[in-house]
Amino acid sequence: MGLAVKVTGLQLSAFGRSALSNVGKAGLDQKPALDPIQETDPLKDPTSSEYKELQELKQRDREVRQHEQAHIAAGGTHVRGGASFSYQRGPDGRQYAVGGEVQIDTSEIPDDPAATIRKMQVVRSAAMAPSEPSAQDRAVAAEAAQAESQARADLREQESAERDQRNANADDAPGNPAERGGRRQGAIAAYASTFATASASPNRTDAPLDLIA
Repeated sequence: MGLAVKVTGLQLSAFGRSALSNVGKAGLDQKPALDPIQETDPLKDPTSSEYKELQELKQRDREVRQHEQAHIAAGGTHVRGGASFSYQRGPDGRQYAVGGEVQIDTSEIPDDPAATIRKMQVVRSAAMAPSEPSAQDRAVAAEAAQAESQARADLREQESAERDQRNANADDAPGNPAERGGRRQGAIAAYASTFATASASPNRTDAPLDLIA
C-alpha cells in the first residue's frame, strides 16, 4: 500500500520538507497491486446479445427435437428412419438444431383399400402430432386424407362387387329353392304325360296312380 501523508498547517523546516519529500517519493514509487479486471462473460450476461442469441438457439433446439419426435412416435412403422436436422452454430461454438424433418411412407397399399384406409389414418395422425404442425405437416395430412377418401370409395365399390358375386353364386347353387321347385314341377308333368300315354294303350295292365300335384 502507498504511504498516505497528511499535511497540516504546520510549517516544516527545510530538512523536514526534504525528508518528507523523500518519504513521499519512496511511497509513490511503490505502486499498489491492483486486482485484475474481471471481464463479464457475454454468454452469462443476460443483457448481452450473445446471451440472448444462445438462449433462443437452445429453446429452438428443444422445440425442433420435440416436434420431430412427435412425428416418429405417432408414425410407427410407416416412418422411414429417424429424424434429420439442420444446424446453426451458437456463440458458444456448439451446434443447435434449427430445423428438422422425418420421412414417412404415404403410398397406398395395392388392391387393399381397407388397409390403405388404416394406413392413411396413421399418416394423418403422425403429420398432426406436434403441438404446432408446420405448413408441410398440414400438407401431408391433407394428402393422406384425400388418399383415405379415395380408398373408402374403392372399398365401397369392392364390397358391392362382392355382394353381386355372392348373389350370382347363390342363384346358381344346386340347392336353390326356386330351382328345386322348378325341377319338381317338371318331374310331375313328365310323369303325368307318361301315365296318360300308358292309359291310352289297350294292352296296358298297370293300375292307375294317384298323381299328387
